[in-house]
Amino acid sequence: MAQDNSPNKTITMNQRCSRTKFTEEQSKILIKAFHQNPYPGYATKQRLALEINTDESRIQIWFQNQRARHQCQKKSEPDEDLESSQDQDHSEEEIQSREDRRCRTSYTSSQLHTLIEAFMNNPYPGIDTREQLAKEIGIPESRVQIWFQNRRSRFHVQRKREPDDQDSEQRQDQEQDL
Repeated sequence: MAQDNSPNKTITMNQRCSRTKFTEEQSKILIKAFHQNPYPGYATKQRLALEINTDESRIQIWFQNQRARHQCQKKSEPDEDLESSQDQDHSEEEIQSREDRRCRTSYTSSQLHTLIEAFMNNPYPGIDTREQLAKEIGIPESRVQIWFQNRRSRFHVQRKREPDDQDSEQRQDQEQDL
């Protein structure tokens, strides 16, 4: 059950990466880390990626999936944890995980121009397109993926607001006419 970690996978347009299959030993390492902290910082994910020989983005997705499974299991249990967590302010682990976060990615105007242009052509680029963009502008593919997710979200919010903006303008015009 070893996985293919080669970075030069050829994937056709709009295909997902193949499912990452971890060995039993890799799974044990990840589960142990999850029990220590289900929200690891960037440095921890990088260390785990090196330790089990995979990409940090695969580690990030594994933790997301594990947290989702863990929450589904918790929903079936009583809400005892909820009451005890409301009594505490912020644990040291939570504060530490904030410090371990990845630094905010800053984009140059030329990088933004390239990303916006690509977004206008296709707001849902496949892995191959994202990898090509990442190489072209010199940032990791995972950051390109997040940029597109954020941009799509912002785009949808703006589209929802447009009719409201037009309605308020029409109401103001009608009020001025009275």
